[in-house]
Formats: sequence, structure tokens, C-alpha cells
Amino acid sequence: MFSQQFCSKWTPSVLGLLRIITGFLFLQHGSAKLLGMPHIAMFDGLQLMSLMGLAGVLELVGGTLILVGLFTRPVAFILSGQMAVAYFMAHAPGGYLPILNQGELAVLYSFVFLYFSVAGPGSFSIDGILKKA
Repeated sequence: MFSQQFCSKWTPSVLGLLRIITGFLFLQHGSAKLLGMPHIAMFDGLQLMSLMGLAGVLELVGGTLILVGLFTRPVAFILSGQMAVAYFMAHAPGGYLPILNQGELAVLYSFVFLYFSVAGPGSFSIDGILKKA
């Protein structure tokens, strides 16, 4: 059904789409923490110089860079580490399995970002435009 030729043709575009959607979803976490959009009550009064404030900066700035595909590999590597730390600090103490400690999203983000750090940005990226220039 999926020939090598078909997959080779579409892999960069699908990778680019995955990067764009992931970046958009991820930056919303930072936007909620730092800008209050969308409003999430638990982030009211969040201090910028706290661990959650720093996470918000990484999420907002890093998510935006991932979205547009700029500095994709190093940014994705940093965000992968951030999500691994978030999992082990906030979720793992609540139980062994991510489904039981509500850590699935942190694990998923960590491994998707790790993949981007190796695979690169795919299509539709500023990195790709700069590489061609």
C-alpha cells in the first residue's frame, strides 16, 4: 500500500506538518503560563523567576521556534530535556506508569522533540529556507 517511493516523497511534508502542529500545541502551554491566554487559573500569579515561569519561557519561545522551524534541532533537544525533567519532577513521583500519573503528554512531547532533534524540521521551515540560500 505504501511504497518506498510514496513514503520518500511525503516524509518531509508530513514531518513538517508534525513539527508545525507540535510547536503550536506546545507554545500554548507557555502562553497560558506567561500571558494568561488561554486563561488557566492555576497559573494566576505565576512568577517568571520560578521553575514554572522558566518552563513557560521555554514553552513559549521554544514552541514558537519549533512552529516556524528555526534552530529546530538544538531547540528540540533542549525541549526534549525540559519535558523529561518535567516528567520526572512532576509526574513520576505519582506512580510508575504515565497513564496513572498523568505524565503521558510530557513523555510524548519529550520523544517527539527528541525525534525532531535527530530528523530535523522537515518541509515548510525557516531552517530549510536558510539551508537553500
